[in-house]
Amino acid sequence: MNRHPEPEPPSPAAEPDDPHPPYEPYHPHQAGHLDVGDGQRVHWAVAGNPDGHPALVVHGGPGSGSSTGALRRFDPDRYRVVLIDQRGCGRSTPHASDPATDLRHNTTDHLVADMEAVRAHLGIDRWLLYGGSWGSTLLLAYAQRFPSRVSAIVVHSVTTTRRSEIDWLYRGVGRFLPEAWERFVAASGTAPGAGGISDVLRGYAELTSDPDQAVRDRATAAWCAWEDAVLSLELAEAPAVAHFAGRPDAARRATVRICAHYFAAGAWLEEGALLRDAPLLTGIPGVLIHGRHDMGGPPRTAWELARRWPDARLTIVEDAGHLSNARSGGLVTAALDRFADMADR
Repeated sequence: MNRHPEPEPPSPAAEPDDPHPPYEPYHPHQAGHLDVGDGQRVHWAVAGNPDGHPALVVHGGPGSGSSTGALRRFDPDRYRVVLIDQRGCGRSTPHASDPATDLRHNTTDHLVADMEAVRAHLGIDRWLLYGGSWGSTLLLAYAQRFPSRVSAIVVHSVTTTRRSEIDWLYRGVGRFLPEAWERFVAASGTAPGAGGISDVLRGYAELTSDPDQAVRDRATAAWCAWEDAVLSLELAEAPAVAHFAGRPDAARRATVRICAHYFAAGAWLEEGALLRDAPLLTGIPGVLIHGRHDMGGPPRTAWELARRWPDARLTIVEDAGHLSNARSGGLVTAALDRFADMADR
């Protein structure tokens, strides 16, 4: 039985006709590595106004690394934006592309602790959290553990990385892509067990840690092909798109290895815990933005989260998928501008 009462479901908000455009590109003015223990050095960077409202960008993947492109959603005159490369990826060390890098100390709990360590290191009292996809899972886990450190939350492409969500992404959506799914399963060297897709994911976790680079590269290529196939269902330009396969080799190897490591373990989260504990976010204003045609993570999870988080406002964008388009990206910018306006008062 849920220990918290649920509010009435929210009505999706109206979408603006003229989305807010992104800000001009800008780059970090401060950066460094923080020793967080376990032999890990987490890379952080700060951009925008040194006296601005603190905000943290929580990148996706897991294992994708941070991108300065995310900065364009924040007003550089009003925000002090922090970027973190999660353990094992980006400019953090050691890098997961090296099979000798031990991933035992790379779990959701470790990443949450790293975020808190960076906050304290930079002398930030409270910060706004922004992220999407895996980033939304991680920032929700952080906010539920440290709610007093969070001023507001903006999320696009909501996920909570339940095992049911993982099973949909790596098996359920295969009903639309039977050929691609069979290739994905075959390349893992195993087959789904009766309980779900976890056997296949464990197979990839082993292959992407193999000492033979050829073995690792074949598994990495197969995984990226599947991820790109899923995205192709929501993109008109699909034949020319290679969002995963087109990344640099080391980045692809790290992303796939870390993804398989996390998803095979259900991200070390109790099933449904982030939804169950969403009322812990009460008092934190939130904006949730989700594409109606998100094939990797259908809107149901965003809807369930909004039902349980009294201060969250959900907008379902009819013409968007998992990746941001002009409309959903504009909604993110508009939300961040509104939170800056509120903090300025």
